[in-house]
Amino acid sequence: MTTLTITRAYQHFFDTHPNGTLALTGGILNAVGDIVAQVSQNTLCEDHQRRPGWDAARTLRFFCFGFGISPLLGRWNVVLERRFPLCRRRSHKINFWALSKRVAADQLLMAPFGLVLFVGCMGAMEGRSFAQIRERYSDMYTTALLANWKVWPMAQLINFRYAPLPYRIPFQSTCGVFWTLYLSLLNAK
Repeated sequence: MTTLTITRAYQHFFDTHPNGTLALTGGILNAVGDIVAQVSQNTLCEDHQRRPGWDAARTLRFFCFGFGISPLLGRWNVVLERRFPLCRRRSHKINFWALSKRVAADQLLMAPFGLVLFVGCMGAMEGRSFAQIRERYSDMYTTALLANWKVWPMAQLINFRYAPLPYRIPFQSTCGVFWTLYLSLLNAK
């Protein structure tokens, strides 16, 4: 019953305020991903000593990044929906060629761009200089992009195939809790 109430509330807010709903949903789920990462880092230290407590500023940075990028991802999903329709007008059969194109476009265009945004935004919010951000970019970008291409194509295939448009960003953000865990651990190195 609670799930149905949450779903109805989400749908209502998405219908009336789509960008705000996506921003808040993405921000919260990104923050959850960072909290999970910090808890994991605190319990999985190499020297078996606990690190200092929770870094609220770091979680806030992840919230802000999710808040900012989620409406952009929502617009991207609309573009993919229009450019690569999965069903022909009279047929309910899924066009797997169009589905493949959606996943390919997402992984070849949005994934590299999203990682550039992540590295740049996190570096800026951490107060790093342009040279430090460029160094961070050279240290982690290729590793993160290759890891992305191992994980996200299957997740996006499921997302684009089964999730209705209003629920794609929440699905992606929920999967993204684990991706945020990975990025947070990579970013913290």
